[in-house]
Formats: sequence, structure tokens, C-alpha cells
Amino acid sequence: QVQLVESGGGSVQAGGSLRLSCAASGYTYGRTCMGWFRQAPGKEREGVAFIDGDRSTTYADSVKGRFTISKDNAKNSLYLQMNSLKPEDSAMYYCAVHFQCMWSSRPDLRYWGQGTQVTVSL
Repeated sequence: QVQLVESGGGSVQAGGSLRLSCAASGYTYGRTCMGWFRQAPGKEREGVAFIDGDRSTTYADSVKGRFTISKDNAKNSLYLQMNSLKPEDSAMYYCAVHFQCMWSSRPDLRYWGQGTQVTVSL
């Protein structure tokens, strides 16, 4: 019954901004790791940004300096502020949680939202 619901996607022009939100429910919010992934047509799903229980963050090289991940434990919410958007940022963006913070070695413990579409045009 873990549920993650993304919102905030849309269509913007290059250079614009979007703020994605993820509402989480069905588990006790604590020392979990959360992140944002994206998948564009014809490409593999890739990790974009991650935040752990100590609020330490990690970003893909392609988004460093432009995206900011944050969370509000009291609200069980995750956010992704995306600035200076580029056409190559266009993708379906997914919110995810991992209870052991082992994204690659324990993929069975990952939970996903339904995704929200981001489209960046010239």
C-alpha cells in the first residue's frame, strides 16, 4: 500500500522552470532515501536526484546546478525544483522511495509513483 503520487509536470520553454511534487503515503516516514528518476522515449530510466535521511543530496551530472531536490518529512512530500530547463530534460519523471537506500543493489525495495510528464520545447 505504499503510494507515491507525482504532480507539477507540464510543458515549458527552454530556460523555464518547473517544481515537481511527490506525495507519499502508506509507510512511516523516517530514515528512507527518496529520489527522482526520469525516462525519455528510447532511453533507459535514469536517476536524476537523490536525498537521504540526513538530507544529503546527490545529482546526476546532467542536472547539477540546475535541479534541487528537497523533502518535507512532516508532510511526507518530496520536491524537485527544476530551473534552466533544456529540451533534453524532457521525460517522464518518477518519484521513488527506497527503504534501505540501496538503489542499485536492491531494486526489489524500490517503490515508484505513476510519473508526471515534463516537456521542454525550444
